[in-house]
Amino acid sequence: MHGDVIEGKWIDCFTRAFELCKVREGEVAAIVSETQSRRVLVKLAELALLRLKAQAFHIVIPTPPVSAPVPVRSTGHSVAIGQNPAIIKALTTATFVADLTIEGLLHSIERPEILASGTRVFMISNEHPESLERLMPDPALKPKVLKGVAMAKQAKKMRVTSAAGTDLHIDMEGANVGGGCGISDEKSQIDYWPGGLCAFYPRPGGVTGTVVMVAGDINLTFKRYLSDPVHMQIERDCITEIHGPGMDADLMKSYFAAWQDPNAYYTSHLGWGMNPRARWDTLVMFDRNDTNGTEQRAFAGNFLFSTGSNRFANRFTEAHFDLPMRNCTIELDGQIVVEKGNLIPELA
Repeated sequence: MHGDVIEGKWIDCFTRAFELCKVREGEVAAIVSETQSRRVLVKLAELALLRLKAQAFHIVIPTPPVSAPVPVRSTGHSVAIGQNPAIIKALTTATFVADLTIEGLLHSIERPEILASGTRVFMISNEHPESLERLMPDPALKPKVLKGVAMAKQAKKMRVTSAAGTDLHIDMEGANVGGGCGISDEKSQIDYWPGGLCAFYPRPGGVTGTVVMVAGDINLTFKRYLSDPVHMQIERDCITEIHGPGMDADLMKSYFAAWQDPNAYYTSHLGWGMNPRARWDTLVMFDRNDTNGTEQRAFAGNFLFSTGSNRFANRFTEAHFDLPMRNCTIELDGQIVVEKGNLIPELA
């Protein structure tokens, strides 16, 4: 693995990413980070914004004390701002925010207030710069993500099946549907790098059925591939049963139980990956500290099943699992959009 040093090629990558986000000369741009943020990413963001002659400034927040009973990883739900009104005001006075917090502002409590001001937020995932370089934002991905989002918005029912035994039924009416393409170029928009995902929050009670994860599927909170099957039974959003023959099921049960929080067991968001350059297999190439697993959320054709907070259902918790699965078939009102892990041609 390459070292965490400044490379000219990485400044070029950040500059290009910000250009795609329509950062312009003279724009007021905030770089928000924590004391434990990956310093090389913070510096690259600063150098790129200065190269574009933006009016860049830093907000550096002390990383909060650990309050959870178990380690928290890969949630997209930063608690660093802590609803501090001064920080929120500073972010809303900027028209562009480069988000370098450890977990990111995607699911943060402060997100709605920040976006309501018209601010564009570009969340840079806590990855080694090598990953960001390989997965540069691609304008060609945006219309495909928007097409997938439009199809999900029009649907009334979604069904997910697999040869392993997954059979999940989702009520799409009233779902909050969105997507990420890796470019934040419109007012009040949040997006993230690397991007490429169609995702939605179902309305309360809208998810029922069975999820069966098998060897090679991924638990991104643990940053590991499964070796053994894990079966989950879901009734009206809530996981009521977890079982499996090996350690993977035991680890998940232990993590869920540690929170002593009923909301931990509920469905958060669901979706499918859209990025043809993102790969399922690259998690093996990085130490756990060098990846946040965002690439594995985005690889084309995965079914992403997630648990934890759903702000649209007024359920909040720091507990979170993102669980990308391969080889699933996803149907919207009977129309296949992902067939055995492959996007249909109009989305690919």
